[in-house]
Amino acid sequence: MQRLLVLVRHGQSEGNAGGVFTGWNNPALTSRGVDEAEAVARALKGTQFDIAFTSALKRAEETVRVILQCLNQDELPVVTSADLNERHYGQLTGVTKQEACRLWGEDHVKAWQRSYSMAPPGGESLHDTLARVLPYYLTRILPHILRGEKTLIVAHGNSLRALIMSLERISSERITTLEIPTGSAFSYRLNADGTIKHGTSL
Repeated sequence: MQRLLVLVRHGQSEGNAGGVFTGWNNPALTSRGVDEAEAVARALKGTQFDIAFTSALKRAEETVRVILQCLNQDELPVVTSADLNERHYGQLTGVTKQEACRLWGEDHVKAWQRSYSMAPPGGESLHDTLARVLPYYLTRILPHILRGEKTLIVAHGNSLRALIMSLERISSERITTLEIPTGSAFSYRLNADGTIKHGTSL
């Protein structure tokens, strides 16, 4: 039994291209984002998935659709949940990073971006994001993997950072250094207890 889990960050969105704190805003992929999704599909060539999960945001939904089309797996069941959404950026949502630094100060903005426990005004910290992502993963996704179903998750930089933090048992101090560029993919083989047997970047 393989117990395969593949995590993918969506391709570049219009928000990423504009240097904007996108959060729960809902921009589409750019042409580069589509190219990034196609590149992930090429890296996954030969993998036959049994189920896929994605967030309720367009950029992730478009990415999973492109990947599955390229793999000729258009009919694969795709489960959508807002629990996999990007971190909510509160008052930073829709603001460029340059403008945010002008309004709140570069030190505050950097702390909100990278810290585990600090949240931007009206938004979520990485800790808050983990608090919604992890229960969903444990109750809705992990059972499929433990049954031997090859599982694909397409989500976002911070929702994936939160999940990887739990899977790889990364400390709250070290997680501040983990960056996941758009179009990144990670492959894990899990043990029968859900812990990682082997993991690699694609």
